[in-house]
Amino acid sequence: MAEERLQFHEMGLDDRVLKAIADLGWSQPTLIQEKAIPLALVGKDLLARARTGSGKTAAYAIPVIQRLLNSKQSVREQDVRALILVPTKELGQQVQTMIRQLTAYCSRDIRVADISGTTDLSTQRPILMEKPDVVVSTPSRVLAHLNAQNLVLHSSLEMVVVDEADLLFSFGFEADLKNLLCHLPKIYQSFLMSATFTEDVQGLKELLLHNPVILKLQGSQLPDSSQLQQYSIKCEEEDKFLLIYTLLKLSLVQGKTLLFVGEVDRCYRVKLFLEQFGIPACVLNSELPVQSRCHIITQFNQGFYDYIIATDEESLAEPSNPLQMTTGKGKRPSTEKGSKNKDKEYGVSRGVDFQNIANVINFDFPTTVESYIHRVGRTARADSAGTALSFISHTEMPLLAEVEEVLRGDNADCVLKPYEFKMEEIESFRYRCRDAMRSVTKQAVKEARLKEIKQELLNSEKLKTYFEDNPRDLQLLRHDKDLHPAVIQPHMKNVPDYLVPKSLNGIVNPLSGRRKKRNKPRTGGLIKASFKKNIRGKNPLKTFRYTGRRNKKSK
Repeated sequence: MAEERLQFHEMGLDDRVLKAIADLGWSQPTLIQEKAIPLALVGKDLLARARTGSGKTAAYAIPVIQRLLNSKQSVREQDVRALILVPTKELGQQVQTMIRQLTAYCSRDIRVADISGTTDLSTQRPILMEKPDVVVSTPSRVLAHLNAQNLVLHSSLEMVVVDEADLLFSFGFEADLKNLLCHLPKIYQSFLMSATFTEDVQGLKELLLHNPVILKLQGSQLPDSSQLQQYSIKCEEEDKFLLIYTLLKLSLVQGKTLLFVGEVDRCYRVKLFLEQFGIPACVLNSELPVQSRCHIITQFNQGFYDYIIATDEESLAEPSNPLQMTTGKGKRPSTEKGSKNKDKEYGVSRGVDFQNIANVINFDFPTTVESYIHRVGRTARADSAGTALSFISHTEMPLLAEVEEVLRGDNADCVLKPYEFKMEEIESFRYRCRDAMRSVTKQAVKEARLKEIKQELLNSEKLKTYFEDNPRDLQLLRHDKDLHPAVIQPHMKNVPDYLVPKSLNGIVNPLSGRRKKRNKPRTGGLIKASFKKNIRGKNPLKTFRYTGRRNKKSK
């Protein structure tokens, strides 16, 4: 007989919180929520490890909200009572959104503020002067406000949460976190949430927790093969571009897809390459303004785009294990020119809840096991199925062996299977890919990078007040438009039937997508009618008749 699961209504939660949970469509708690929420409600410190996509954010957000509602019954004074620390700005906005959804019916009682953005401290000061109940931020930003005396925590703080705890030290927050402890009261409840248990997490445990309950749920760090299919294929640099073109252009990969690369330049190189074939894609990297990054993620979750090319830049902070960074001989150096312009609190592979991601493709294989787990963890979240495909060059083979060793130790069913793809059958596309790669020069990449950043800065800053007054127009702002610094050859957008491999003739119709687009109205802007199609035989140059005399007679 199966053990009965504890339900939300059996946890002693406020009716307003239960109603918000019902609106979110959560019929029953996940395993981490079922175990963590009751312990947190009785005041226990928690150290919880659960794989990505298992509902860790709600596992701490619900008890934080419930405890705040309880304290409001006895304490009338408004003050900051909960601090949630996150490693990246993107995750900060996501946590704020989650708490606002859960407090939809008690928003007057509980206010939340995300101060992890890049705006001036003076701009955020009025928000903190109102003393929101929950403050969400990165450690460096909280410390800056504490030093500027915009925020006081030592007298009122009751709860501290560290989300994605395994990433805080690797993002360079160790010193900030230790300085932050001086501003906290002696007694507070704390939660540490992590996808992996590393030495950094152990260090945080000693700093923040007092006699914690340790929850190690779901032995494997990734779902098993029934939910997450993991594949790898050996291919060198040119073959990577050939393969990604074939997979996307022939729609062999279906559904929303995250494409991870290792550097910002690679990000634009892949985008310009795909543009040559009429394949639109968004770019996400640390050089874009945080407002643009969050807007891209929001629109992607809403189904505006199918493909995002994201950088997973581990050079933004010192790696937690330097030995892992040098495992692959000949691996491209991760330091780039202009790194001073990068946002050290950027991270889209870490903790961000991309919704309904069907596929994750590692165009460049990650340099650490933790990075692989966080990248692949963007798909197969909650109960959804997903696929992860990794392109492996000969220099990346040691990294693959390291990942497989860790995954096999967790769960033998988690290993990467070889992706059975006959490269010889797509040789007919190689000359097209070489043409496209020749067009994507270093100068074109540099111009694209500059153009994209300028455009996003314009969207982010100059139009910010306009979009506040006209929120509907923000939906029309797209981030997957062609950059066009490279020469585009129009014929490359179409795939002739004779180039399609014989084995795919019955499955793939390369022109079907184009025909569908012809009838499909555009999302945004005016729809231009086809003159010949809609008003055939009514050409004004041929059918023009002078009616002035007739009109005079009628008068």
